[in-house]
Amino acid sequence: MSDPGAVLADLRAESEELDALVAELPAERWAAPTPADGWTIAHQIAHLAWTDRQALLSATDPEAFLRAAREALGSPLTFVDEAAAAGAQVPPGELLADWRAGREALLRALAERPAGEKLPWFGPPMSVASMATGRLMETWAHGQDVADTLGVTRIPTVRLRHVARIGARARNFSYAAHQLTPPDEEFRVELRAPDGTLWEYGPPAAGQRVTGEALEFCLLVTQRAHRADLPSLRAEGADAQRWLEIAQAFAGPPGKGRAPSGKAATS
Repeated sequence: MSDPGAVLADLRAESEELDALVAELPAERWAAPTPADGWTIAHQIAHLAWTDRQALLSATDPEAFLRAAREALGSPLTFVDEAAAAGAQVPPGELLADWRAGREALLRALAERPAGEKLPWFGPPMSVASMATGRLMETWAHGQDVADTLGVTRIPTVRLRHVARIGARARNFSYAAHQLTPPDEEFRVELRAPDGTLWEYGPPAAGQRVTGEALEFCLLVTQRAHRADLPSLRAEGADAQRWLEIAQAFAGPPGKGRAPSGKAATS
């Protein structure tokens, strides 16, 4: 079991890094379109604020969360966009304050829950550590959208281990999301971390393998970059190759992903 305290500390740091990108933006910049179709910077922050509120409700009032989730899931293909659009109408200063207050309340609430407790969610129930990990992944991924919009190159950190782990563990979900049957064989995933260490998942002798830079793997599984723009990622075996074409670490239906930039390095 992951240590909830360590994950929560990383979630706080990830949130603060994104906060620093938007805190001093003039109001008009919040309306800048991001790579997510139809979403501005305001939509990105509004989405994080809304999802943090849902996680807080799950941690503090599970019955109320389940009622809210049933209502949201009545429009499964639109409720995320609708919530982001509504939040994006709030003046930027108020939206930023709302996101800050909500994420701080969530951190406190999760820290107070027993580590092994299962919290309800839109999919299967999650442990405290898993809930915090999911929030970190989303914060990092939507932060990438904001960074790309602002032309900022973020320095990758070892906090990516949380995103990479979800991406590796979500292999079977990726197949299911595309209505495909996942392979019976486990895959080996070896990723070079930002600090130079190797992150390893799956049996060492597996015939199907994925190797590359952790940052590129995380960009792929969150669909923040097209595989053609991720030259370090290598797949050995037809099944591993197929996985990299459909990989996603996030819940819900497959997204459109990013188009190739046309600037990928050749090798």
